[in-house]
Amino acid sequence: MRDSLLYKINSGKPSKLKFFTQGYLKSTLPNAFFRRRLAHVLEKVRHRADYAYILSRVNYYNRLTLPFTLPADDEQTKGFGWLHYRGQLSGFNRKMFHSAYYLDQLDVTRWYPPQLRWDFCPGDVYFTPSHPCIVKSRMLGEDNTNSVLLKLDRLRHFIFVDDHKDFCDKQNKVIFRGKIRSSRVRTRFLQKFFHHPLFDCGVVEHCDNVPEEWQRPKKTIREHLDYKFIMALEGNDVASNLKWVMSSNSLAVMTRPTCETWFMEGTLKAGYHYVEVKEDFSDLEEKINYYIQHPDEAKAIIAHAHEYISQFKDEKREHIIQLLVLQKYLRLSGQSDL
Repeated sequence: MRDSLLYKINSGKPSKLKFFTQGYLKSTLPNAFFRRRLAHVLEKVRHRADYAYILSRVNYYNRLTLPFTLPADDEQTKGFGWLHYRGQLSGFNRKMFHSAYYLDQLDVTRWYPPQLRWDFCPGDVYFTPSHPCIVKSRMLGEDNTNSVLLKLDRLRHFIFVDDHKDFCDKQNKVIFRGKIRSSRVRTRFLQKFFHHPLFDCGVVEHCDNVPEEWQRPKKTIREHLDYKFIMALEGNDVASNLKWVMSSNSLAVMTRPTCETWFMEGTLKAGYHYVEVKEDFSDLEEKINYYIQHPDEAKAIIAHAHEYISQFKDEKREHIIQLLVLQKYLRLSGQSDL
């Protein structure tokens, strides 16, 4: 379905025009300016009161502990929704993949010598690379050491909201709007609850393999906030709406995460940060009714979710953590003494 002009204006999502304009203007600054400042910035980090916290985040995203050697050959391979690039930091350009990924990685890589090499896999990564590789998302429940996370595609994923409507003032209903594509979880959910009076759900993109009746117009983020419960269901990888849902006064409802991004979905606690339901959704209706009847418990989860969200709002610290994640990757690959 094509987005209407009214939806684009009122969607509640960040302005793409502003993001790309600012990003490309910033990209015109000489990279040498950033490289000259790197050692000074990294040295100042050591004196911060939150240095231990920063290191814990760095080691969470980059779990490598042993030196490794990158394959000598350069490579560029495209898959379904992702790209694998191996080569110099400066060799990755905006024509290779989505521009948002180009700008996001440039914010980090431009601080390091351009001839240094890396493995980079932007996109929806639902596998673990065979060599240490920078990714947006990685699998949980397996040895994912080779997947090193950076804060990528942040325009789409890192959205937070100011929700002024109290949980008790919202509708006693569940909302879901999203794409289906190859998501078995979302398909299973819609098969079970599309006609249920407690649920307002629909598919926002035309798909030949889904019933016509499932297709519904998009709703703005503000319209989502009228509901007490918002489904955050994984698609190709993570649920992209989870961040703004957890920053709202609605409850995030989802199955246990199978992958994670910079948001560290693997550290979320069921029943504490979000409402977890079984993969077959057999307990979903029961849990919705429980939290309707126990609003104080719902509000406690929302408060914990807000506390979790707060750690990502210091943009300067977030950038420092990214610099250190890449520094650790380059150092263990034998390319940097920083």
